[in-house]
Amino acid sequence: MADRVQRIVIVGGGTAGWLSAGIIAARHQARIAAGTLSLTLVESPNVPIIGVGEGTWPTLRGTLQKMGIRETDFFRECDAAFKQGAWFAKWTTGEEGDGYYHPLMLPHGFADVNLVPHWLHQHSQTSFCDAVCPQGELCDENLGPKLITTPEYDGLANYAYHLDAGKFAPFLQRHCTTKLGVRHILADVDEVEQAENGDVTAVVTPQAGRIEGDLFVDCTGFRALLIGKTLGIPFRDCSDILFCDTALAVQVPYADEDAPIATHTISTAQSAGWIWDIGTPTRRGVGHVYSSSHTTDAQAEDALRAYIGPAMDGLSVRKIPIKAGHRETFWKNNVVPIGLAAGFLEPLEASAIVLIEMSAKLIAEQLPANRGVMDIVAKRFNDVTSYRWGRIIDFLKLHYVLTKRTDSAFWIDNVDPKSVPDRLKNLLHLWKYQSPWFFDEFDRLEEVFPAASYQYVLYGMQFRTEVAPEDVVASDRLARRMLDENRALTQKMRARLPRHRQLIGAIKEYGLQTI
Repeated sequence: MADRVQRIVIVGGGTAGWLSAGIIAARHQARIAAGTLSLTLVESPNVPIIGVGEGTWPTLRGTLQKMGIRETDFFRECDAAFKQGAWFAKWTTGEEGDGYYHPLMLPHGFADVNLVPHWLHQHSQTSFCDAVCPQGELCDENLGPKLITTPEYDGLANYAYHLDAGKFAPFLQRHCTTKLGVRHILADVDEVEQAENGDVTAVVTPQAGRIEGDLFVDCTGFRALLIGKTLGIPFRDCSDILFCDTALAVQVPYADEDAPIATHTISTAQSAGWIWDIGTPTRRGVGHVYSSSHTTDAQAEDALRAYIGPAMDGLSVRKIPIKAGHRETFWKNNVVPIGLAAGFLEPLEASAIVLIEMSAKLIAEQLPANRGVMDIVAKRFNDVTSYRWGRIIDFLKLHYVLTKRTDSAFWIDNVDPKSVPDRLKNLLHLWKYQSPWFFDEFDRLEEVFPAASYQYVLYGMQFRTEVAPEDVVASDRLARRMLDENRALTQKMRARLPRHRQLIGAIKEYGLQTI
């Protein structure tokens, strides 16, 4: 076959590079073993890894399992913890006690009945999350989502992970190179060679010479060496929608080794942004994401110090730029960017790693057989990926546009209609009269955020949908049964599940069951 795609070259390491390598290599093990496909990862020994992305989505469970990674090993080597959702504090009114959960479990009976009308009509004295799902109460009590006897990657409650990004990439590297046949080259890319049609034919390094390829995956981070510098694909800025452009990050040790580990991300709104708080077994990752147009670096650090308290003394703060947006085209010629080379958005809903997973999976599943069909695959990839980035931007903006805060220019500016995407405006208008549910505008096979996620944020932030009494009556019996079942399930899980730190300790000591 002429122009067969036989040599995949990933330029850049870190989480983006090694996770992409693992996903693609695992999917094509037969070809790698037969010698008809090679996968090479080239990374510089001199470029530090930014290491953003300590929160994940449940998709990572299936990804790691398909790569042949034991969940027990992942916990032992990546300082991992369970994540069951996110708690958003002070996003609606800014007052003490203002907060809601975005859990990872669907509302009970979600495929059978929309519980929103019934909750609004009869149960709104209870938070929406607690009324329809057990997970908020599990998080309140720092309970894990499974038992030590639950098999690897299974759970009694849906879960994702918190992890140490600095340990995750080396862990993936070891697995990819020893188990999946990925060739690893430590070298600096000094030059990029191109064919007359613009395709990249090789990257040139002083340490390893020319490295040729048929398909190149750009994981060079903000440098975007191939997609940006070489091919000149413009960056689509979305700072007119999402204002946060800087983060200050710090690692905070626990006061004692037995301190509780939050089993959810904590996101606390500030006057010009928000602070994340992510617990792993050995430390908390804490950071202030903010708009430099609405505050100064010094004021942002003061807010971070006020949040952390005396434990902040003596800790080093790392400043991370956030250039909100993405490439106008994602797959151009024979180059595909993944990770920061493709774009970056504030980590409000842990979208960085799931976008890496989805992009690498799409490449793996749609890997073009030859150059002649690559442009067809590229168009598919671009259509799907553009849709996903747009929906993430919409969903992140939803958190801001629903606020009732008027205590600072940051919050006032965020509800300005000029900063709200048209699609989101239309949906918000629709949702005044009918709540999002199942097939409502969420018809893609792999939505990053399903309709249930919109429900949790909307009704967690006191959004109101007009409910017609007849709509409630029509499914009242089924809805009542589902709400009662959820209450019983919540009580059962609270009685049965272990404390989060206890569960992690047991995994490290005994390991989880394999099927």
